Amino acid sequence: MPSLTFVLPHWMYWSGLLLFPLLAMFIVKRERIRPAGGKTSLPAAYLLLIISGFAGLHRFYVRSLVGMIYIPIFLALLWGNVHTREARDALSAANETVKIAEFELTQAQTAATVNPDNAAQVSVKREALDKARQAQLDAEDNATLWHRIPRYIALVLLILMIFDAFRLPQLAQRCQAQETRAPPVAPPPDWMDSQAGIDRDPTEAMHTRVTNFIDKLSGFSGQFVALWSIIAVFIYYYEVIARYVFNSPTDWAHESMFLMFGMQYLISGAYALREGSHVRVDVVYALLPDRGKAIVDVISSLFFFIFTIALLWTGWIFASDAVSVWEVSFTEWAIQYWPVKLAIPVGAALITLQGIAHLIKDILVVAGKGELRGT
Repeated sequence: MPSLTFVLPHWMYWSGLLLFPLLAMFIVKRERIRPAGGKTSLPAAYLLLIISGFAGLHRFYVRSLVGMIYIPIFLALLWGNVHTREARDALSAANETVKIAEFELTQAQTAATVNPDNAAQVSVKREALDKARQAQLDAEDNATLWHRIPRYIALVLLILMIFDAFRLPQLAQRCQAQETRAPPVAPPPDWMDSQAGIDRDPTEAMHTRVTNFIDKLSGFSGQFVALWSIIAVFIYYYEVIARYVFNSPTDWAHESMFLMFGMQYLISGAYALREGSHVRVDVVYALLPDRGKAIVDVISSLFFFIFTIALLWTGWIFASDAVSVWEVSFTEWAIQYWPVKLAIPVGAALITLQGIAHLIKDILVVAGKGELRGT
């Protein structure tokens, strides 16, 4: 198999983090307003053909059992790649053995020149060199054989994928027709409602223009970074395929993803606060009436703002130092670190704003605005 030498450019990484969520939001919005119909999508089928056609997933997507043909062929490809790596390692070891044997022969010849009694060692070392060279030739032949086998298997997969590329429109159309004839799926029973019986936030009915704007901002930021998780699927998918199919592990996939998830963790804090998803101990809190809960929230907000403002201030200092020197990582990929560190004050500012919105709502509850429960 040919090796992959692709290295993710920095501009593609950062533009992908910015543009992919926006594109995904647009696609989701468009799908929501489309008329109901079959779920099978021809573009999705072609996408599966491109990124995972070697495993036959595009066939399974359109409900064709012919995809089973791909599985043994793909497993044979993986088996061939394993032997290719072993043969390559054996060849590398044989080359090293030849170099050592040549060095020892040179040393023996030098010693025989100084002392003729060492002449017998020259014959021994020459014989060892001949054996090492023969083993090297055998290793080269074996490596050449196992280098060709995966190529032939990959060629078979490529031919099948090209054939399916012309068949997919017909297969997708047939699958859509089957889905249209299928009866609608009944909604789940009430007892499966995940929200049943859960105590709700006493401020959920409180709304002002300021709090609505902050809630929407937190919702947008949370949805935006949540869609980064889809990017991780593609990146790790590429890493696995490059490593095990093309014997070409990357030096940027893991670094790019743990930096992305670090920024996601920081920026999504405001959305988690809006949804009440932060970890808290509410054994006593859950027993209080709405006004009691709001009073507790107002008091505890003091400690909340001490933390978030300290995070905002120190994070800004931390990020400004990185921006001033345009900091990059010390790895071979040398990705820019300053945008990652800039996510600290951005995330702190978002969660502080959401805390302000929550505080405004708590004050309205304490003041008796709106309908209260449990009072």
